[in-house]
Amino acid sequence: MLLSAADINAILRQVMPSSEQNGFRVEQVEATGVVCRTVFSQQHIRPGGTVSGPTMMALADAAMYAAVMARLGRLEMAVTQNLNINFLARPAPVDLIARVEVLKMGRRTVVMDVKIYSDGNPDMVAHATGTYSLPPAGKE
Repeated sequence: MLLSAADINAILRQVMPSSEQNGFRVEQVEATGVVCRTVFSQQHIRPGGTVSGPTMMALADAAMYAAVMARLGRLEMAVTQNLNINFLARPAPVDLIARVEVLKMGRRTVVMDVKIYSDGNPDMVAHATGTYSLPPAGKE
């Protein structure tokens, strides 16, 4: 791993200040990916008292961005190429945890799997897959 959780969080505060405002942070960098958290806030609630889909999509996308940087270093220009999400259960109004696994690391793309949980519950509330496009060499 090239960057630690603290390194990635510092970069995100610089290049995506909204990540901190939304309660997003990288908690752990692992050999296969990262573990991230979105701290619960009333702004994440949708009608029915559950965490909104856009909150879970933002968590999945930001967590994949973090996984790319954990593996390859500071690549601010890496961008989402594809994001597919399935909502599996109603998340409780608590922090959300995302576990990202890098499935394939190519020269131009990274394919990842994201499992999202309500903090303290072992059952997935959402499952996402995504692809990040990497910048051409020299365009980091």
